[in-house]
Parts: sequence; structure tokens; C-alpha cells
Amino acid sequence: MSHVIGLDIGGANLKAAHSDGPCRSVSFPVWREPDRLPEALRELIADWLPCQGLAVTMTAELADCFATKAEGVDAILSAITEVTDGLPVAVWQTAGEFVDVDVAREFPLLTAAANWHALATFVGRLAPTGCALLIDIGSTTTDIIPIVDGLPNPIGRTDGERLISGELVYSGVRRTPLCAISQTVPTAEGQSPVAAELFATALDVYLLTGDVPESPGDLDTANGQPATTDCAHDRLARLLCRDRTELSLDDARNAAEFLAGEQQRQMTAAIDRVLSTLAESPAAIILSGSGSFLAERLASTHPRLKAASHHRLAELFSEETATAACAFALARLSIEQNALLPVDVSWQSFIG
Repeated sequence: MSHVIGLDIGGANLKAAHSDGPCRSVSFPVWREPDRLPEALRELIADWLPCQGLAVTMTAELADCFATKAEGVDAILSAITEVTDGLPVAVWQTAGEFVDVDVAREFPLLTAAANWHALATFVGRLAPTGCALLIDIGSTTTDIIPIVDGLPNPIGRTDGERLISGELVYSGVRRTPLCAISQTVPTAEGQSPVAAELFATALDVYLLTGDVPESPGDLDTANGQPATTDCAHDRLARLLCRDRTELSLDDARNAAEFLAGEQQRQMTAAIDRVLSTLAESPAAIILSGSGSFLAERLASTHPRLKAASHHRLAELFSEETATAACAFALARLSIEQNALLPVDVSWQSFIG
């Protein structure tokens, strides 16, 4: 058995997967410390080395510490080669293939933001014939990818094209500022505008609704305070220019339910845009990401999706795999396609 590490290098999170199954995700805001990226990558994969190679994709090239996507792709690839110490590296592109680092640098717009394509290619075998839909909801973004006869069939390839098509929604279950979800929130006193400030994020909504469990040690929040219901109450009150003495916990929970509904409505509208391009309703829905709970809610309530078969990566593999699904897809695809080593391992051996 080959041992390959898949890396999905995002602007806010680094995700890694070992081809044998273990996965991990860590917070790392690339835009704050781009020079520390090699160190962060070493820490992430240290106890999985040695391995036979790395399979890589990225979205961090969009971070505003880079002047252009090409500059970002080049910097990220340089960080990877600094870490690998001569190990072979295969980079996934939206053309649907692995290339070496030099080719990845030569065609940066094919290299940029290709993680969704790798995941859709990998999970497409769950629906080898007919029409399917992948809904992958992460901390920051949502991917809604049509799959036809087992292969990705998107309208857009770049992030800009995918925003227009609805296949990319820049909204997730953790980092999205609540002022981007709705400009007003109903309160006991009436409809209140919200502060256009990073006072609270989607994480606070789902802490208050109970969809995300409390994590007192997690300080990666809007105000650097713990990811708990009490602190989410404080953060959401600030969104309405109040504090906890002016907004009760029950009222905060009501506001959170409203905001969750608004986010679901926006994502449903994007799904409708994607479905409008398909000749038939999807017979299979594939759900992944740290926001799988929301993906399931969307699929179960949409009139064209609720009757389809639902494939949940968290159940096929694990919650950790569903969260780092793109990294895991890369590790598996690199082995199956002999991108790094001449090894053939069947998909069935990993879901049976």
C-alpha cells in the first residue's frame, strides 16, 4: 500500500488527509502570516512522514497578501516544495488531472481553487450514471457541483465564473460575517438593522441553534472569545448594537434562527440556479464538509432534491473525512491515477 498525503491549502484553514484514512484540519489565516506557511505545513503532516508523495490543491491564492492569483499559486507551491524535501508532488488542476509543480506554476488559473473539482471527481463514482449533485459546505464557502455520469459537469471553472453560476456561494457555517447574511433582524421591538461590522459570524448562529457543539478551547471567533453559547450570545447582541443586558438569550436564539433561515434561503436560491441548467433532477445528492448538517437540511427540504438518494461522507467515512474531504479525495485520486506511484487500490476497499 502506498502512503500519500493530500493537502488542501485554504486561506483560513489547512486540511490534510492520509491515504489510509486519517484526516485533520487546522486554522491558519494565510493572509496574516504567509511566511509561516511552510512551518504550519510541516507541523500538520510531521507525524505522517515519511510518505511516498504529496497530492496538493489550494484556495489560499485568493488571500489578499498576494497581489495576483499567479503570485499566490507560486508562493504556495514554493512553501510546499520547501516542506517536501525532494518528495514527489502532484498538483490537481480544474482541467481534471494532476500535473507537476512546474506545470502548475505555468498555468496558475487552472491550479487556483481546484479543490472542489478534485472532490467532485472522486465522489462522482457514487453516482456513475445519470445526474447527481455535490453539496459541500465548509466554514467559509459552499460548493454546489453538478455531476453527470460520474464526472463533474460545472458551468464555471474559476471562482469568478462559479459565483455567477451559483456553483460557488461565498457563505459557510463558521467564518461568514452575519452582516453578509442579512442587513436586518427581527427583534421584540421591531425590525432592527445590523451593524456592518465583524461582531459575529455564522458560527455564533449555529452555536445558538445547537447545530454546532460548544468548544470552550476554540478561540477562533469574531472577538477571540470561546466558541460557547454564552459568548455567542454576547457576539450576536453586539451585532444589534446591544449587550447581553439588552438582548435576552431567548431573543438571541430567535435572531439566530432567523439568520439560519436566511442563509438557507440564499443557498437554496443558488441550488435553484444550478438546477436550472440540468436536463433532469438529480437522482443522488452527495453531502460533505464541516457544514454537512446544513447540506442535509438543504437537500431534505428542496422539492427537487428530497426524493433523491443521499450519500453522506461523514457516514461513509468519518466526520473528520467529511470536513477534509477535498484533501482525502486528492490522496485517493493520486494513488488511483498513478500520479505519484504505480499503485491501484479500489474505492470499494475504503467504503466496505
